[in-house]
Amino acid sequence: MYFYKLQGAGNDYIFVDCFDNSIDDKSKLAIKMSDRHFGIGGDGVIFLYPSFTADVRMRMFNSDGSEGAMCGNAVRCIGRLFYDNYAKANVTVETNSGIKTVSYDEEKDLFTVNMGKPTFSDEINKPIFVSGKQYNYTFVNMGNPHCVIFVSDVKRIKRATMEAIQSHSFFPGGINVEFVQIAEDGLNVRVCERGSGETLSCGTGACAAVAASVKCGLLQPKSEVKVSLLGGDLIVKYSENIYLTGNAEKVYEGDYYDKVHFCNRWSCKRTW
Repeated sequence: MYFYKLQGAGNDYIFVDCFDNSIDDKSKLAIKMSDRHFGIGGDGVIFLYPSFTADVRMRMFNSDGSEGAMCGNAVRCIGRLFYDNYAKANVTVETNSGIKTVSYDEEKDLFTVNMGKPTFSDEINKPIFVSGKQYNYTFVNMGNPHCVIFVSDVKRIKRATMEAIQSHSFFPGGINVEFVQIAEDGLNVRVCERGSGETLSCGTGACAAVAASVKCGLLQPKSEVKVSLLGGDLIVKYSENIYLTGNAEKVYEGDYYDKVHFCNRWSCKRTW
């Protein structure tokens, strides 16, 4: 199978062309391909399909094989694929959370995604207890669910704490967790993604962090906010909708040998 690997702010995904190809078990294949020692390595796999309503349809599978609804960093990477191969600067992507539009700024070499409107529940600064310690979280939905927690220093948060909150009984279906620190020049954020664990960045997580900051009165709306994650910086603008801006880079491309035969048939490399 031919594949592309791209990353946005360190959030790396494998992209597979399914326009003319059939895959039996995408979940198991995603686990094998995402393995950083015995596979290609990545935070998950994005399978690309034709769409009746957009330029392309994406299905996202995390590194543990679970299917996710949406990924802002992956949408920007799809924008990179289309621009590099078709010189197409504006691309519509059908996701399980609706259609997202990504546009390319050639001068800055950055991609911007219209992420739509965040939605909130009544869980605003709601207490949650982990290992005898209280944290206050705010729930934000950016097409997928997020639990945003404000702290004084994100570097002091242990990964085990993030994972314990992610699997807390409050969230029977799991949740994405963001620890957020208000900084002089924006937000410092660490992310633990549902299905992948702690990652270098998360596009929807960056948007959720800004949305929760505005909701809790810590930031003003209609401003551009720099969100600093372990893998780099993203820019989030919260007006009526939320707009996510950041890099998207192709890391490499090549052939993956499917020894278990998950694929019914496979064609040669696609021009894009």
